[in-house]
Amino acid sequence: MPRERKYASDAQRQAAYRRRCGEARHFEQSFKGLPALPAIPSIPGWPRWNASIRLAAELLQQTVHEMQQYCDERSEDWLSSDRAEEHQEKTDAIMEVLDLMCDLSG
Repeated sequence: MPRERKYASDAQRQAAYRRRCGEARHFEQSFKGLPALPAIPSIPGWPRWNASIRLAAELLQQTVHEMQQYCDERSEDWLSSDRAEEHQEKTDAIMEVLDLMCDLSG
C-alpha cells in the first residue's frame, strides 16, 4: 500500500527541505556562539570570521595539550623511538599553525 503524500508537489517538498536545512544551519551557528553574517553579502563578516578562528584556535590548543599529555605518559623506550619523534614533529607543526591563527585573530 503506497504511503500518503506529505507534500502536494515536488516544489513544496523541496521548499520544506531548504527550510529545514536553513533552520539546522541557524541552530548550529547560534549553538557555536558565532555572530550572524551581515545582511548585505558584499560587506565582510569579520566578527564572524574572527570568532570562528578563535574557536578553531581553542580546539587546536586542546589538541596540543592532549598530545603533550599522551607523550608524557609514554615510557622512556617510546620517547627514544621514531614514533615519538614523529609525534613531536606533528605537535610542533600544530603549534606553528596555532601561532599563525593567533596572529590572524589578534
